[in-house]
Amino acid sequence: QVQLVESGGGLVQAGGSLKLSCAASGRTFSGYAMGWFRQAPGKEREFVACIWRYGSTYYADSVKGRFTISRDNAKMTLYLQMGSLKPEDTAVYYCAAARGAIATNKSEYDYWGQGTQVTVSS
Repeated sequence: QVQLVESGGGLVQAGGSLKLSCAASGRTFSGYAMGWFRQAPGKEREFVACIWRYGSTYYADSVKGRFTISRDNAKMTLYLQMGSLKPEDTAVYYCAAARGAIATNKSEYDYWGQGTQVTVSS
């Protein structure tokens, strides 16, 4: 079992930056692939970025070049540095852990946090 708690969300102006954190507890964090997803009102939860336990990363086209995912296995924490934010980035952001390989499909993730709201004003 892995427990995940996101933090760092808030209100930011377009063009601004925000850094999300996801603190993990329970089983060994380093053994999991980790991902960030987001869900805007009335929309499906969508993939944002993921990082394999060995450090390989993958991003959705919509955030590539603007967001950076990273992890600190010693602190058991996942991060999402978001820059050049746009109003369309407004959503609840979730972190998730997968026992398997790096994945972009939400169905491949086994554990989820409760989410943190990010609102980008124009």
